[in-house]
Amino acid sequence: MNVGDEFGPSDWLEITQERIDRFADATDDHQWIHVDPERAAEGPFGTTIAHGFLTLALLVRFWYEVGSRFEGYRMGINYGANKVRFPAPVPVGSRIRGRFTVVAVEEIEGGMQLTLNGIAEREGQEKPVCAAELVFRQYK
Repeated sequence: MNVGDEFGPSDWLEITQERIDRFADATDDHQWIHVDPERAAEGPFGTTIAHGFLTLALLVRFWYEVGSRFEGYRMGINYGANKVRFPAPVPVGSRIRGRFTVVAVEEIEGGMQLTLNGIAEREGQEKPVCAAELVFRQYK
């Protein structure tokens, strides 16, 4: 794996109200723009929208789908995220997918650290719905 390598796009994933509700339950973030379809219909987006942090979390799922397999490593962990932004909302029923570019590959004690630019894009829209620099570690 080298700096500049690109991975993706992943498969499309539909963002359902059930997924949004489960994320709200897991995080105790039940703001009406996410979980109240009737009220959200009158709101700024015309429907419920996914939590930004749900979109960020799904970048990890997309990376595991399209990212390189790490032969000789016993485990990988999410080490962090840098420069996270949510430039556009994800209305319920939207489909999103991920794309990645390798920013850095560094040796660390017992393994390596991988930094990626991750982009979540919504079908039919040019503006990304999430942009983040993700940091993963792989251990031997």
